[in-house]
Amino acid sequence: MARWTVPELSPWRRSLRIPPDSSSAWARLAVWELGMGTLLYGALGFGTRLILTAPDSIVTVFDFTNCYAVPRVVEPCERIAYKTGGLNAALSLWCGVLLLAAAVWLLWELWNAVAPPPITDDFLQLLDRSFARDWRSPRTWPWARMVYAYGFTLVGVTASVGIGLLISAAISSRTPARAPSVHVETSQRFRLVR
Repeated sequence: MARWTVPELSPWRRSLRIPPDSSSAWARLAVWELGMGTLLYGALGFGTRLILTAPDSIVTVFDFTNCYAVPRVVEPCERIAYKTGGLNAALSLWCGVLLLAAAVWLLWELWNAVAPPPITDDFLQLLDRSFARDWRSPRTWPWARMVYAYGFTLVGVTASVGIGLLISAAISSRTPARAPSVHVETSQRFRLVR
């Protein structure tokens, strides 16, 4: 019975060679991982920002007109007229979660891009099953695969953070400085007069 294999659907790794054997292969790997690091930073940054700012989309409108009127009957003052923006907050939260899922997918793609080719020989498969890595011992972990998968990606994320901070500093230096707010402390003493 023939085994069915899933066709390769990833658009990311067309011409990568792991481990790189020439300077052009190293350059291709570095450029690819730097780009993946930039995408990873963008997905993590925007996703986290959308999740953290989702509650800011909710707007509450207060109505104080009946609070200061003389009531005929003592009633509690209902100040909230309506709330809006719940759907906007939910959609922002959902987009943030999707971007975080895309970041996890990018990390998984990086890990799979440097996967060794599958073992086709039966004897070598038996040896691999017998003497495979022990995940409880860090000395047997696939450190070289981690370096190939995430080495230049970490450089790409760091470069993207640095470029983002430079752009933020350039934008904030153009805005005029606000006048400092004045803080006045007051005190009052009461004495009992006889």
